Formats: sequence, structure tokens, C-alpha cells
Amino acid sequence: MTAPLSPSDRRDHFAHCVQVFGGPTPASRRLDIDQRAIRRFVSGELPISDSLLADTAKALRALIEEATAAEAAIAR
Repeated sequence: MTAPLSPSDRRDHFAHCVQVFGGPTPASRRLDIDQRAIRRFVSGELPISDSLLADTAKALRALIEEATAAEAAIAR
């Protein structure tokens, strides 16, 4: 069993995920969250909940599926 992430680790991990999405604007679209809220989560003004991390993981899986399909289309 792994230890829960500290608030600082959650913030750092979420900030990294935002960058994987391409920045606050694409992350906002993917997560259906206002860009200002994304920035407030990254800055630590708002706490990052378990549900936000779960939604982020789900959105990352969707991005992986899209990227895999795009890669398959160009690899033919």
C-alpha cells in the first residue's frame, strides 16, 4: 500500500498533469473546469481533492486513447 500524497505532492503532480494536457487552457477543456480554478489548484490556493485527481486520471486515459489512435493512423 502506498502512502497518501501530501498536499504539496498533490499540487506538484496536478501541475505536471496540466502540462501534459498542454497547459491550463487545454486542461480546463479536458476537465471541464474554469481556467482560473486550474491556476488556483496549481498555485495551492485551492486544495486538490481525491475526486479531482480521479477526474484528471480519467481525462489522461482518454488523451492516451486519442494519442494511440492518432499514432496508429499515421503508422499505417
